[in-house]
Amino acid sequence: MHANVSCIACIIDKQEKGIRPFQDEEKKSEYIHEVLKILYENGRDHSCPWLLMKIDEVYNRYFERLTDYPAIKHKYNQYMLSKESVIEKYIRSSGDVTEACIKYVCAGNYIDFGPTGSIDDSILEGLLKKAADEKVSEEELACLKADLSQARKLVYLTDNCGEIVMDKIFIRLLKEQYPELHVTVILRGGPALNDATLDDAAEVGLTELADCIGNGAPIAGTDLSAVSGEAERLIRGSDVIISKGQGNFEGLYGEKLNPYFLFLCKCDLFVRRFGLERYASVFAREDHIKN
Repeated sequence: MHANVSCIACIIDKQEKGIRPFQDEEKKSEYIHEVLKILYENGRDHSCPWLLMKIDEVYNRYFERLTDYPAIKHKYNQYMLSKESVIEKYIRSSGDVTEACIKYVCAGNYIDFGPTGSIDDSILEGLLKKAADEKVSEEELACLKADLSQARKLVYLTDNCGEIVMDKIFIRLLKEQYPELHVTVILRGGPALNDATLDDAAEVGLTELADCIGNGAPIAGTDLSAVSGEAERLIRGSDVIISKGQGNFEGLYGEKLNPYFLFLCKCDLFVRRFGLERYASVFAREDHIKN
């Protein structure tokens, strides 16, 4: 999906805010002009995650990182691991484990430093507490189950640290329900905000559960023009794709792959597009989403 004009305006605003702490005005001006050049030359043809990846490359030439993302990722991986056993116990005791998993993997998608640059732990706790009461479309749920019953290859595209613990529960239960299903988990191929990489997958035990690979790029999403040949072949060769997070939606929507998208609406653009409240969940196969 090509970057929306709202996304481009948001990118510019965040880049300016992100460099305010630095004192060298000339360097900041040079940096912003390079950002504008990337957006002008590529904004009509590329997704938001792709643009941010290119801008990040420029940032690394100009400035030091002010946010310790490795520490943040470890914090939320451990936080969600502390919740894992209780949440999994609830899911297993629910009337429909797939439905319950969807509720929790969407709630976990809140752990995202992209839209706001920070997260509120009290909001995260509240989303997890009320996840069991969320509604899941019966039509979409039936469609997913029908597809999974016929599938042999599932590609699961992850998003952020911490929430991959909820992904792990979902994948574990999918493997139990569909023992013939081979699951490949695709994570980010390098540092991208607080998005999950292979190191995070190993930290939470996901690598012990399923085949895991990096997508070959430090991109906060899944854009087929940026990922490795291996990742693209696995995605295109899968029977079912489960795509977590807004970044994956922005990179894959319109690519004719027909994934199941699962995420929270965390910014104004998605709130408007789906007609939902902020932090409401989206679970839908692409061909069921109205343009």
